[in-house]
Amino acid sequence: MFDEHVARLKTDGYTIVEDAIAPDLVAELLESVERLERDLSAKPAMNPFEGDNTVRIYNLLALGEVFAKVPVHPAVLPLIDAVLGPECLISSLASIAIDPGQIAQPIHADDQIIPIPKPHPAVVCNSMWALTDFTDENGATRLVPGSHLGPNPEYGGDYKTIPAVMKAGSVLIWDGALWHGGGANRSQGRRTGIAMNYCAGYIRQQENQQLGLPVELVKTFEPRLQELVGYGVYRGLIGQIEKQSPAQRLLDGAPYKVMWDREADAAARKARP
Repeated sequence: MFDEHVARLKTDGYTIVEDAIAPDLVAELLESVERLERDLSAKPAMNPFEGDNTVRIYNLLALGEVFAKVPVHPAVLPLIDAVLGPECLISSLASIAIDPGQIAQPIHADDQIIPIPKPHPAVVCNSMWALTDFTDENGATRLVPGSHLGPNPEYGGDYKTIPAVMKAGSVLIWDGALWHGGGANRSQGRRTGIAMNYCAGYIRQQENQQLGLPVELVKTFEPRLQELVGYGVYRGLIGQIEKQSPAQRLLDGAPYKVMWDREADAAARKARP
């Protein structure tokens, strides 16, 4: 199935991993999102993109231990790695709860703000975790299959779309170039999901993880999650501090060498008799 999902991401620009998340984790995440909404008195942003009847909570990694399970989930992260490479980063982690009466979100591509010609290699790969069932009636994400292979859409243009219908516990994954948008909620119930978004290691993250997450909190993360929030170095060069990785400098991580020192060491080894 892994290879089929990777192939679908390449051809269609998206795939749905059914029953990816265990029910107990889905329930814990849903309860945590609902509690945060109450505790933070979270309200709709009241703009055309984020919605007048949609509640979003950002920077979730800073708001509860359970959210640390999301970026590194074994049913999702390997597929993200297959698209962006193993040195990808967390771009943002947010909950999105679409309430009844919300109109459809403008069709857009998540990477269209990045000024490079299309088509291009994937620089963003995002996922939507269904914490409730996603239906055509309650606002399932709308998709334009194959659109990641073309130019950017006209923001808010009228396009033929299909709904990403899926049961709670499933995860929609899509290339950031794919045209899509949240659907209209014509039902009487709420549609709740978690948007777990990633970017290539050389792209600036949507949410500034280094300032948004206290260092003491990052110290409690597993090493892979520390790398995902930006405490690693991309290809041995991008993100280093005076030839140290952020993890080495701030978290007492393992010694690190930049790519040029690695190449010098390799050349020296080759030169030895």
